[in-house]
Amino acid sequence: MKIIVFDLDDTLYGELDYVRSGFQVVAEYLENKYRIPCDESFRLMWDSLEEKGRGSVFNDVLIHYNLYSESAVKRCLSTYRLHMPNISLLPDAVDALQILAGHSVYIVTDGNKVVQHNKILALGLYGRVTKCYITHRYGRHHSKPSPYCFHQIAKRENVRPQEIVYIGDNPNKDFVGIKPYGYQTVRILRGAFKDVRMSEAYNAEFEINTLNELLPLIARSTEAEG
Repeated sequence: MKIIVFDLDDTLYGELDYVRSGFQVVAEYLENKYRIPCDESFRLMWDSLEEKGRGSVFNDVLIHYNLYSESAVKRCLSTYRLHMPNISLLPDAVDALQILAGHSVYIVTDGNKVVQHNKILALGLYGRVTKCYITHRYGRHHSKPSPYCFHQIAKRENVRPQEIVYIGDNPNKDFVGIKPYGYQTVRILRGAFKDVRMSEAYNAEFEINTLNELLPLIARSTEAEG
């Protein structure tokens, strides 16, 4: 059986669910501190996200209520990042992890150390996989596309890169750094990068629409190699 390595965001759960959970906690903070109706500030944050992306959401909502300051933005950001999210594994992720129980399964994920740790904790993954690698714990220079954490897994398992399969969603960084070493790569077509097309160097070897397709794919690949 191949060693399985999963990305986290938009691979095992929907990242917008995390954003929604964080906005809700910030909205509750604003209501408690400034008596701003929770539903109202949440809608403003969501509208800003849909219109502009994530970069200025808290700035926009604070400006709207004439409450903007750098410290106020930092408090909102801290509230967002430190909260314990209300998120769940996607159904196909639950199925895949159940089938893979007892096998070597890893997670490699980029992002703020506390944020990613809280996501993994909320999803109950620490007890369900062999080890979770939050790349920023090893220095930002070891975040994807760096192969560092994948090499650590290969060393831990005493296997060649060809015996490791990585499943991720972001073709901008998930595959380009590890393909030259022989790691097998699978792109799951969902989330914000679902429709992104890249050059061959950035593409995964295989593409799937759900994790239900993963194990049959690995079985076929193993048979072809053998």
